Amino acid sequence: ASDVYKRQGMNMDNLWIKNLRKVEPYVPGEQSKDKDIVKLNANENPYPPSPEVIKAINNFDCNTLKLYPDANAAEFKAAIAEFYNVKKENVFIGNGSDDVLALSFQSFFNSEKPIAYPDITYSFYPVWCELFSIPYKSYPLSSDFRINADDYKSENGGVVIPNPNAPTSLGEGREFIEKIMDYNKDCVVIIDEAYVDFGGYSSVELTKKYENLLVTGTFSKSRSLAGMRIGFAIGSEKLISELEAVKNSYNSYTVNSIAMAAGTAAIKDVDYFKKTVSMVIKTRERVKDELRSLGFEVLESQTNFLMAVHPEKDMKDYFEYLKTQKVFIRYFNKPVINKYVRITIGTDEEMDIFLEKTKQYLAK
Repeated sequence: ASDVYKRQGMNMDNLWIKNLRKVEPYVPGEQSKDKDIVKLNANENPYPPSPEVIKAINNFDCNTLKLYPDANAAEFKAAIAEFYNVKKENVFIGNGSDDVLALSFQSFFNSEKPIAYPDITYSFYPVWCELFSIPYKSYPLSSDFRINADDYKSENGGVVIPNPNAPTSLGEGREFIEKIMDYNKDCVVIIDEAYVDFGGYSSVELTKKYENLLVTGTFSKSRSLAGMRIGFAIGSEKLISELEAVKNSYNSYTVNSIAMAAGTAAIKDVDYFKKTVSMVIKTRERVKDELRSLGFEVLESQTNFLMAVHPEKDMKDYFEYLKTQKVFIRYFNKPVINKYVRITIGTDEEMDIFLEKTKQYLAK
């Protein structure tokens, strides 16, 4: 037996290595400690959180940190429920939408049938499938990067649809979602709405019609709280109670007290939320038009980022050039989308720098 292990390059003293889980992890956008860069590669909000959030944090009673946070997040759930016009029993809170989605994969995708999602989408989905041993299949997008609802007619163990999709930035409407739901009455359907506030259609109201529909969201994008790691889900009481049971099986206190205070303040400040979202959308549309005038092809975004390609330029080279100019955008070295770059929408000042450096690149 030792000869076999040696031929496989394995020492008898470290056989434990073969039992380690082997997964290809999700790779986030590059981070830099250089404060001079224009950071447009992580889909973060360029504006600070609501002043009410700052006030809530400054007024937080730090003496209470000796106590565990409210495991039921009662006040925070009530605030979210009020905003979305649902009951607090329809709300689940997690440590970022990634935590909520990972818990959902574990809670709802337990049949032997493969779950289904688009082949070009949020790259965490296949990571979770591998991590939790969930069979899966992906369906290709159309040539114009659209999701075909009819692909999801086939029998499966669950469906995950990001709407709007990332990194394509494209969103679908109510008719599309209803098709998906009508095709999948015997499994849980998750609609990942991380970017919906920037112009997409939200399926939250449909959770009252479809008991097997779960909608997930985040405070990282439209509410400028990426550093707080706050995510949530809205669905039927049955789905939410199952999520709570799975969460409580390994960690009853996923969201800390300060994050809940900040999140509650953020969702209650509706005016600030609407103001900053509209600012991002206005800047996005301006930059989209300017890029098109420079010869780029830009998809019609419903997110806080743009997906763009220049037919006469290599996008990896463009990405690398901008990096030398301290402007960070995102390039994906993957089939089909390796011809494109993803550009997060920053402040108008940041986007002016981006456009200036882009013009310099095109003039080379």
